[in-house]
Amino acid sequence: MTLTSNLQPIQVHEVELAGAIPPISGVNPQTGARYQRALSLVRLHSQPLGAVDVTLGSNGLTADALAAQIWGALGAQINDHLRRDGLPEITALTADGLPPTGTPTCLELRAALQAGAPRVSVVVATHNRTESLVTTLNSLLDQDYPNFEIIVVDNAPSSDATADTVRQIASQHPHVRYAREDRPGLAVAHNRGLQDVTGEFVAFTDDDVIADRHWLAEIVRGFHGTDNVACVTGLIFPGELETPAQLLSEQYGGFAKGFAIRIFDRDEHRLDNPLYPYAVGPVGSGANMAFRTSALLDMNGFDPSLGAGSLGVGGDDLAAFHQVITRGYRLVFQPAAIVRHWDPREYASLQKRAYGYGVGLTAYLTKCLVDKPWLIFDIAIRVPYGLVYLLAPQSHKNRKKQQDYPRELNLMERKGMLYGPVAYLRSRWHARKTLKSVPTA
Repeated sequence: MTLTSNLQPIQVHEVELAGAIPPISGVNPQTGARYQRALSLVRLHSQPLGAVDVTLGSNGLTADALAAQIWGALGAQINDHLRRDGLPEITALTADGLPPTGTPTCLELRAALQAGAPRVSVVVATHNRTESLVTTLNSLLDQDYPNFEIIVVDNAPSSDATADTVRQIASQHPHVRYAREDRPGLAVAHNRGLQDVTGEFVAFTDDDVIADRHWLAEIVRGFHGTDNVACVTGLIFPGELETPAQLLSEQYGGFAKGFAIRIFDRDEHRLDNPLYPYAVGPVGSGANMAFRTSALLDMNGFDPSLGAGSLGVGGDDLAAFHQVITRGYRLVFQPAAIVRHWDPREYASLQKRAYGYGVGLTAYLTKCLVDKPWLIFDIAIRVPYGLVYLLAPQSHKNRKKQQDYPRELNLMERKGMLYGPVAYLRSRWHARKTLKSVPTA
């Protein structure tokens, strides 16, 4: 398929307002190509305030012009943050930024949590992607959090490359450990990692992300913001928007869940969606999620019939979020817990992802019915709302899609939805058969 020429690369940019605001050059340092637009993640005291989409001139964008655009888009959020930190509000933003005169309250709170530092276990499942895995591990090893371990689960490897690489890293960093799981599937790999964790909390991320330096500290803060929290999810920001496939992925919705802390439960803090608590996509994504270890064990981990690499294709994270909420726990979306994710550059990969999202969604809903058949009446009542959510152009799911969004991708997703129930039942049967064949110690 030939994609439209309107899908021009967007420079991904970051601005920290606690210092001088840098200009945007608008030039790709690797290729020398010029950008027409930039997407800036704006932070203050490392806390994300929002993302600003700016147009670039032939010479990029000056610091003064960028400051003016940030102020126009996020002025209210800037002053809200300053007010919470006990700092004076401003009436304009200049290129000098907002250098702190003391330690902001938000950073004091983070430091207090780091002083107590409950142990966090990080599980990274990987499959034959040693190069990107090393980049991910380097970002995890650079965390400013003092008490954590990393468990790398080598899932159905075709060689010893990952094992050799991880063991070499572990020789210099004893809190890195290697585990192998020969049965394919992301949920199976996560469950294998769960067997080895020693932390009060267990965080999961993918092998193709870069974790922000404060990622673990902010995850821990998410668990302490309110009571009865069993799960914390965080912000996933694009690492690059260079190819049409990556740009279309962002139109699909990307992984962005907003920039405000949100609480979800089954009673007081419900998502404003008639499909809730089945439509749990807006609460987070599997590339950036953490659980109270005891709660996840109580839920028996992840369903091995779901997840990438299984016949169920996806939906393992959705099923876990659904369990957290329906079991009476709270889930917190903590946007300051940031990872950067690189979407595939190829359109064929996007096609596969659209189909996989469709399969994963209805596979997860099928799991709900298989586990609790009496839910069929509740789900049936919600079907009309579900159709509106899936098909209406201005629904939360579709509103970012532009006119050039390929109809083919929508069809692939819906085709996946039709196959999802069959996929789950096949995967469930296969998982049980496989587990029976695994020898016990």
